[in-house]
Amino acid sequence: MISRTEIQDAGRRIAMHVRRTPVMALEEKAFGIDAKIFLKLECLQHTGSFKPRGAFNCILNSKIEKAGVIAASGGNHGAAVAYAAHKLGHSVEIFVPVITPKNKVDRLRQYDASITVTGNNYAEALAASRERAAQTGAVAIHAYDDARVLAGQGTLGMEFEEQVRGLDSVLIAVGGGGLIGGVASWYQERVRVIGVEPERAPTLHKSLAAGQVVEVETGGVAADSLGARRVGDLMFPIAQKFVPQTLLVSDEHIVEAQRALWQQLRLIAEPGGATAFAALLSGAYKPHPGERVGVVLCGSNAELASFPA
Repeated sequence: MISRTEIQDAGRRIAMHVRRTPVMALEEKAFGIDAKIFLKLECLQHTGSFKPRGAFNCILNSKIEKAGVIAASGGNHGAAVAYAAHKLGHSVEIFVPVITPKNKVDRLRQYDASITVTGNNYAEALAASRERAAQTGAVAIHAYDDARVLAGQGTLGMEFEEQVRGLDSVLIAVGGGGLIGGVASWYQERVRVIGVEPERAPTLHKSLAAGQVVEVETGGVAADSLGARRVGDLMFPIAQKFVPQTLLVSDEHIVEAQRALWQQLRLIAEPGGATAFAALLSGAYKPHPGERVGVVLCGSNAELASFPA
């Protein structure tokens, strides 16, 4: 388990390196939903996702040698590690699978990262990055299965609670589970932390049903950010204890959530970043009347050429 003290320590450690992202409180019955909705705009974080929280906490809490750091990513974790390493003066190498959108690969180059495109999915890119780390001695930063990363992501929950008191529930998109693991570690049983996954990437959903971490096939519009084939071993017992429910949403509902966020709020979210909101908009999650619902918009790195108008 990740303690609230570890998250508080992470918050102090990374405070000068990450943004305190705003919360948007929507008007009464926004989108026709009888609930009070609070959007945590982590899409406005450095590099366009929540990932720098965990990246900075891991690097600042590690001894980094000349070989620098290395990571595998579908895009957002890689950008965060590259950004953090660049800001802290370390060399960095990022392994990305071939499904990674061009805009996310281009983003890595902005931070002087060495980029290797390999493997058909995140798991294959991760295996290749581990081989390279063993050869070079670089510090490997896992996207979600590292206690320091979990604690860093947990600072989002700590910050959200400082900004909005009395939430009944918080909806969070799940890929490998680093964000929901960290946030659930912060809220514990005081707020319902609910996971939302694409129907074509039901990684946590199937693991919770099986009572153990299982590997699943993944795909769909959000695969580049939510396409981990298995959740982290560290976050899984946290989810078993503190995540009472996981929901699945279709690709069509994810795209519709992207469109609604843009058309009505002028917020750009990538598919993974809109997935939690898709559960609310589609009715997969039905809040009780007047419920205070937090929704984390966790990423904005959309491929604008294909963005739903």
